[in-house]
Amino acid sequence: MARYAAFLKGMNLGGRRISNADLRAAVESLGLGDVETFRASGNVVFDAGRRAEGSLQRLLETGLRERLGYEVATFVRSGAELSAIAGAAPFSEKQLAGAGKLQVALLGARPAAKARREALALAVESDLLSFGERELFWLPAGGVSESPLDWRALERALGATTVRTMGTVEQIAARWFASPERT
Repeated sequence: MARYAAFLKGMNLGGRRISNADLRAAVESLGLGDVETFRASGNVVFDAGRRAEGSLQRLLETGLRERLGYEVATFVRSGAELSAIAGAAPFSEKQLAGAGKLQVALLGARPAAKARREALALAVESDLLSFGERELFWLPAGGVSESPLDWRALERALGATTVRTMGTVEQIAARWFASPERT
């Protein structure tokens, strides 16, 4: 049975409020098993049965829209993908020293070369950007809310994103995907 993590955009922000118990129930109602949530920010881990990875994003986005009444951009990663992200070192120790928390912007698809160039051109001197496969690593100089990085322009270049700290990604990978049979 394949296990995946889904990262949902915009959960518990603004007027959108959902408890982890309600989110688990909504995801379970879609036929996914062993559903667990991590923090109250739209991080869901589940067993997909025999479903193909490509269909999971559509299943979650459509099902959650029907159950919650609003669009929920969803970013699905396999255990192997999540472990690779958690193990990535996109910046040097020197760059990490004195900077803010390393952020991971999950993308819907691997961006084309033109989109990567457009995104990297938006980088500001104080914040560093680096691409992974389907993620953009962001090292802000300080707090994320203080960053001058233009996320709207980034999303125009790359499509929808959702951002998590590297610490959150590492914790999910360690808790649910650390052993080979869980990836």
